[in-house]
Amino acid sequence: MALKLYGLPMSTNTTRVMICLHEKDVDFELVPVNVFAEEHKQPTFLSKNPFGLIPVLQDGDLTLFESRAITAYVAEKLKETGPDLIRQNDSKEAALVKVWTEVESHYYEAAVQPIIYEYFVAPFEGKEPDKSVIDSNVEKLHKVLDVYEGRLSSNKYLAGDFYSLADLSHVSETHYLMQTPCASMINERPHVKAWWEDISSRPAFNKVVGGMTFGQTHQE
Repeated sequence: MALKLYGLPMSTNTTRVMICLHEKDVDFELVPVNVFAEEHKQPTFLSKNPFGLIPVLQDGDLTLFESRAITAYVAEKLKETGPDLIRQNDSKEAALVKVWTEVESHYYEAAVQPIIYEYFVAPFEGKEPDKSVIDSNVEKLHKVLDVYEGRLSSNKYLAGDFYSLADLSHVSETHYLMQTPCASMINERPHVKAWWEDISSRPAFNKVVGGMTFGQTHQE
């Protein structure tokens, strides 16, 4: 039975899972969730994720939500297929993958998502971008990217010299960031820029990037 992924291809979190599935070259069915009609708030969807957010993955009788938990499950279940995204045979490397995935979740995304919202979602909803929100999160992101520049000056990827879930988790949100004036923050840091050019050129991302347009909103 093919995996079912409920979400939207322009959602940063749905796309995070899609990239992982493509890295593992696994068949899956993308089941669109009409957030405009609030399908994600209806009983049928809430039975899959009681928090009413996309994405959700169904694998037989197993239902999962939270995109990073889903990617970790996919990487573990399909550990013999495609790239080793969790470094299951090396406890130190596996620990670093977890550390930098947590960094992405708590520091990087926390600064990037409000910027994406103001530049993409707010205008789509008929609102003017809030410059104060952008400025405050740009300041936070500068500090995070300074740490990344230091880390990537001695490592090709965040967890080491191997591509992992730590890098994959950044791709979809950075794609949108690079379409804003804040792209300069990536481009002015040579090691971060080289890392971004590397991870954004992978075939798995190229399979999903065409659907990442704001014809629809993205959800957590």
